[in-house]
Amino acid sequence: MASARLEKLTAALRAADMDALALNPGPSLVYTTGLHFHLMERPVIAFFTVNGDAALVLPGLETAKLDALPFDAQAFPYGENPAGWNTAFRDAAQALGLDGKRIGVETLHMRLLEFRYLQAAAPRATFPDAGQVVSALRIRKDAGEIAAMRRAVAVAQSALQATLPQIKAGVTEREIAAELVVQLLRHGSQPEFPFQPIVSGGPNSANPHAAPGDRPLQPGDLLVIDWGATVDGYISDITRTFAVGEIDPEYRKIHEIVQRANAAGRAAAKPGVPCAAVDIAARKVIEEAGYGEYFTHRTGHGIGMEAHETPYMRADNQRVLEPGMAFTVEPGVYLPGRNGVRIEDDMVITEDGAVSLTSLPRELQVLE
Repeated sequence: MASARLEKLTAALRAADMDALALNPGPSLVYTTGLHFHLMERPVIAFFTVNGDAALVLPGLETAKLDALPFDAQAFPYGENPAGWNTAFRDAAQALGLDGKRIGVETLHMRLLEFRYLQAAAPRATFPDAGQVVSALRIRKDAGEIAAMRRAVAVAQSALQATLPQIKAGVTEREIAAELVVQLLRHGSQPEFPFQPIVSGGPNSANPHAAPGDRPLQPGDLLVIDWGATVDGYISDITRTFAVGEIDPEYRKIHEIVQRANAAGRAAAKPGVPCAAVDIAARKVIEEAGYGEYFTHRTGHGIGMEAHETPYMRADNQRVLEPGMAFTVEPGVYLPGRNGVRIEDDMVITEDGAVSLTSLPRELQVLE
C-alpha cells in the first residue's frame, strides 16, 4: 500500500511543479511510509523526489525501522553528537540533488528545528507549502481506512457507555475525563488519542474547547463530552450532550434545536455538493430558531489520521464532496456563562449519499 502511495505522491509532486517533498514525523509520513517516529530533540526528515527517489535522515538508533520500509530509500543516519547532524542533512541533499530545487513542506507540521537543517543543507532551495499536495492524497479514504475509522468509532462509543454509570452530580469534570481515558484504553484504543477528552459541565460547556477542571457537576447542568479513539492509526471524534438531573426548559429547547441542526447537516452531505452546503443546512436551523449568534464555529472538519484535516465544513468552502471523504457534523449552541450543547457525528461520503459511522443516541439523556 505504501509503495502505491509513493507513486501517487510522485505524480502529485510533478503536477504541483515541485522537485521534492520533505516530511518530518507525523501522519503524512506514516501514510506515505508506514513508519512511526517520535517528534523529539533528534530531527527526522524523509525526502521524496519527483523522480521517485527517497531518503531518510534519522538517528542511528532508529535505523532498524527501515527494514519495514516497502520501497527502497537511502538512509543517512547520525550519532548522538549534534555537531554531526548538519552533515547527514547535507549528504542527503547532495545525494538527491536538492540544492536550488523546490522542496515542498507541510507548513502545519514542519518544525523550525528540521526546517533550519533543511535550509542549511540546501541553501539555494525554495520551500513552497505542500499541504494541499499531501492532503489531496489523503482526503479520499479507501475501504481499509474507513474500516479502521469504524473500529475507532466502536471503541469510543463502548468506552463512553462504560463511563456513563459513573457520572452524577458531585463528580468533577476531571474525574469523568480520567475514567473515560481508562475505558478508551480498555476497549481497544491506541494510547495516542486523537485529542484529550473534553468534559465540560454547566458554564464550562459554553466553551467549545474547554479543558476538564475540578468543578463538580451540579443538578441542572448540561454536560458536553467530546472524545475519540485511535485504532490502526485512524481516529473517531464524537460529541454528545447530557443533562444532569432536571434542567431549565430553555436548555431542552436548545438541545432539540442542535439535534435538528445535526440531522440537517448530515442530510445535506452527499457526493457532488460543496462542503458549504453542510454548514449552511445546519446553521440555518439554528439561525431560524433565534440562536445563530451562539453557534460560533464551523459545522465540521475532515477526519482520518488526524482529528482535524481536510475537508472543512464552512459556509465559504466550495470544495465538492466526493466518495471516500470523511468528516464531522457538529453544530452547537453556547450560551456564555450558562450552558452549551454540541452533537457531533462522523460521516463518510458514499457513491450515492453519506453514512454516519456513529450510532449513539442523539436525544437528550438525563443522568441522575
